[in-house]
Amino acid sequence: MTAATGAARTAHPERPGRSDGVSSEFTVFTRIKPGEADALREDLAALSDAADDERVHAAVRQIGTLHDARHVIFDDDTRFMFASVFDGSWDTYIDDFAQTVVGSRFDKVFSHSEGFPGVADPGAKDWFVAHQAPAGVFVSAYPDLTVQQIYKDQRVDEAFQDVLDTDEFRAALDNPANAELVATPAFQKLLAEASA
Repeated sequence: MTAATGAARTAHPERPGRSDGVSSEFTVFTRIKPGEADALREDLAALSDAADDERVHAAVRQIGTLHDARHVIFDDDTRFMFASVFDGSWDTYIDDFAQTVVGSRFDKVFSHSEGFPGVADPGAKDWFVAHQAPAGVFVSAYPDLTVQQIYKDQRVDEAFQDVLDTDEFRAALDNPANAELVATPAFQKLLAEASA
């Protein structure tokens, strides 16, 4: 594992944030406009309800680089934090959000932050950089796996599990003609991993 604990190591050193393998962290701290904490809380609740919205999941899949994201109101309702983990270029990550349904939701949430110009505004990236604070330590549980690789692994696992559940597969395992293949360490490892 290559946890980033020293100087920021990113593919784009002009942008703050730490990387571990293919993933980078993005953490923004803002000041909430006076008197707007409750409105922000309502928008976050609506965003949370929308997390079950298929359009949001479709947009996240379309972006294809977002591992996770979280929003937190803190300091007696005066400050707001957004934190996420993503793959690839910081600039592409911000651009991708601006081009999906997620961008309008970002606009709504960040509209409660002082000075936010809007996610599609040419100054949005500079605003995010000005409010971004790199993590002191960032460690990924799977530093070599992109979101796309995780999606693929999930599809392959689901397909393999479907095969394992067929009578034809059971018959092939029991067929003496396949005994040599079934006995190989690689095949046994595959079966063990599939049943884990």
